[in-house]
Amino acid sequence: MAVPLQAYPLTTQNARVSNLAGDSSTVRRELTGSSAGGADAYRSDVDGLIEQAYQQIFFHAMQSDRDPFLESQLRSGNITLRDFIRGLLLSERFQQGYYQCSSNYRMVDQVVGRVLGRPVHGDAERLAWSIVIGEKGFTAFVDTLLDSDEYMSSFGYDLVPQQRSRVLPGRSLGEIPIYQSFPRYGADWRDSLQDRAPSAQFDDMQGQTLQASALWVNGQPPAWLLKVWLGLFVVGGLEITRVLLTIAISMVRS
Repeated sequence: MAVPLQAYPLTTQNARVSNLAGDSSTVRRELTGSSAGGADAYRSDVDGLIEQAYQQIFFHAMQSDRDPFLESQLRSGNITLRDFIRGLLLSERFQQGYYQCSSNYRMVDQVVGRVLGRPVHGDAERLAWSIVIGEKGFTAFVDTLLDSDEYMSSFGYDLVPQQRSRVLPGRSLGEIPIYQSFPRYGADWRDSLQDRAPSAQFDDMQGQTLQASALWVNGQPPAWLLKVWLGLFVVGGLEITRVLLTIAISMVRS
């Protein structure tokens, strides 16, 4: 039996503002061409919409990270912008660069911010969505967010998700975009990378543990030892060259 999505209270960072998540006053709706009808407005804006979608999901996508098939499907009108966002979230690049190096709690922060354009409503919502990921998988989590009333009422089928932040008096700018405020992976993944990095100890072919010399610094030999090694390398190379030339001259003369 599937566990239903747990209820969570709505929260805000400012006590004077209620229902911050429901505010869509700063969502730009001028880029809403209709893909179903192949409208000229959509065709003229599609490149900008694609770049905006890459920025929202990846912050910055290199040329090798782009998905030509999804872009072609969007340009031809076979999929909507919502489908394009879904494809980017389920792409190999997002899986390797975000999902595989983040915990479920962190993925909730990342995906809710990118898809719904707002921060999570505290630990209660973070826990509720992490249970969905753990029980049904990441794909079901993404589909549930994209099918939610909150997403459809704010962005629909043909609008790229973007930050929804109320413009408060005395502030010329809203909140920092989610894709800028959340790094690709957290300190726990960074520390685990350091733990998996090669250390000064390594195993030889017989399985015996060898210890690097105490003279080495950060796994590297001292500078004077490198100079000695380079000197021996040059002398050895010259000697080998001399021997080969001597043999070659002797063969020619004979």
